[in-house]
Amino acid sequence: MQYDQFMASFALLAGLVVLIHFAFVVFAASGALLALRWRWIPWVHLPAVAWAAFIEFSGGICPLTPLENDLRARAGLEFYSGDFVARHLFPVLYPDGLTREAQCVIGAAVLAVNLVLYGWLWGSRRPAPA
Repeated sequence: MQYDQFMASFALLAGLVVLIHFAFVVFAASGALLALRWRWIPWVHLPAVAWAAFIEFSGGICPLTPLENDLRARAGLEFYSGDFVARHLFPVLYPDGLTREAQCVIGAAVLAVNLVLYGWLWGSRRPAPA
C-alpha cells in the first residue's frame, strides 16, 4: 500500500506543476491588469512576459514541462511530448496541435495584449495637464 501512496504523491505533484504552469500562463498573458491594484506588479510581470515571449518565439520548452513529465513518469503516468501550451491549452483552442507559426502568433498576442494594457495604465496614471 505504501508504494501506491508514493506513486500518488508524484501524480499529485505533477498536477500541482500543471496548475502552477497554467497560473503562470494566465499571469503572463493578463497580469498587467493587476498593476491597477498593486504598483509593484510590473516588476514581477514584465520579466514573466519576457520569459513567455522568449519561449514562444524561440520554439523552446519551459522548464516546468520536463519537470511535470518527470513527475508523471515517476507516478507511472503517461509521458507526453511537446510543451505545456501544446499539451494543455492547444487541445482546447487548436485541436490539430501546435505549429511553429501558431507559437509565434501566441507570443505576439501576449506581447500585444500587454503593450495595450501597460499603455492604457501608463496613460491613465499620468497627471492631467494644468
